[in-house]
Amino acid sequence: MLLVVAGPSGVGKGTIVQELVRRRPSFWISVSAATRPPRHNEVDGIDYHFISREQFERDRDEGKFLEWFEVFGDLKGTPREPLEAHLAAGDDVLLELDVKGALAIRKQMPEAVLVFVKPPSRDEQRRRLEARGTDTPEAIERRLDGAEAEEAVAAASFDAIIVNDDVGTAVDQLTAILETRR
Repeated sequence: MLLVVAGPSGVGKGTIVQELVRRRPSFWISVSAATRPPRHNEVDGIDYHFISREQFERDRDEGKFLEWFEVFGDLKGTPREPLEAHLAAGDDVLLELDVKGALAIRKQMPEAVLVFVKPPSRDEQRRRLEARGTDTPEAIERRLDGAEAEEAVAAASFDAIIVNDDVGTAVDQLTAILETRR
């Protein structure tokens, strides 16, 4: 199964994914490539493959990404080869992406299960972004401005939507979606 968890910044996608994998360690998590520098708590090869813009563009031009986009001035993409190899081996694969990336995956792999994560409120999303301490106030506003549009797209295009007001409950809902799809 190919599971794509998507949503705007600050909704807790990463936390949900970590808890799901803790509960179900059989999932293989695809690690995206990114041209932005790592945040203080991020590890190369675990959170992202941090590469130069030049390397990313070479890889992109060689067709090495299943999907890629420019996001807030940085390039991000899903490496094709390891994902396809794990699916071919029968592994469950999990992707954590933004909405555009998830829709691009759906075009390439229609069997993918797309789950959108929403915050309980825009105020809570703002609080989470501010608590992260990694974005400028302008960047936070830019992220919040795009969230409503992403939610509208997800309502029309995703298989399921969950609200992350409690991580345990959100993971329970995600697990139920997976079991239903199997």
